[in-house]
Amino acid sequence: MIYEGMDAFVEGWGLYAEALAIESGWYDNDLPSKLGALNFQLFRARRLVVDTGLHSKGWTRQQAIDYGIAVNEVERYVVMPGQACSYMIGQLKILELRDKARRELGDNFSLKEFHNVVLRTGAVPLEVLEEVVNDYIRRKK
Repeated sequence: MIYEGMDAFVEGWGLYAEALAIESGWYDNDLPSKLGALNFQLFRARRLVVDTGLHSKGWTRQQAIDYGIAVNEVERYVVMPGQACSYMIGQLKILELRDKARRELGDNFSLKEFHNVVLRTGAVPLEVLEEVVNDYIRRKK
């Protein structure tokens, strides 16, 4: 489902949060769960390949299915070009903004505060999120 055109933010945050759990060591003492989380990352990587293959490389529906994606998933990407890519773009933008805030704020950087800024902004286009984070960085300096 696309949330009023804010898919990159909403789903990007979801992917970011999943990766944050791995990054934060939540699965360090739970190998089966860590493998499960990594498996989901691989699944999403296959979605990116299928989305791109269908809409940029001229793949057939069957080629996408043969790549290892369920039929219902393939059909979703057939009718919603760029959806898988938008998720990843959202995650990458949030990571980029977090890294920028961390770099520019140094010891004044707070991950909790950064997350509050992002989440309080709500589902917005990524350009708007970037403006909000840049304002946060300027104010915090």
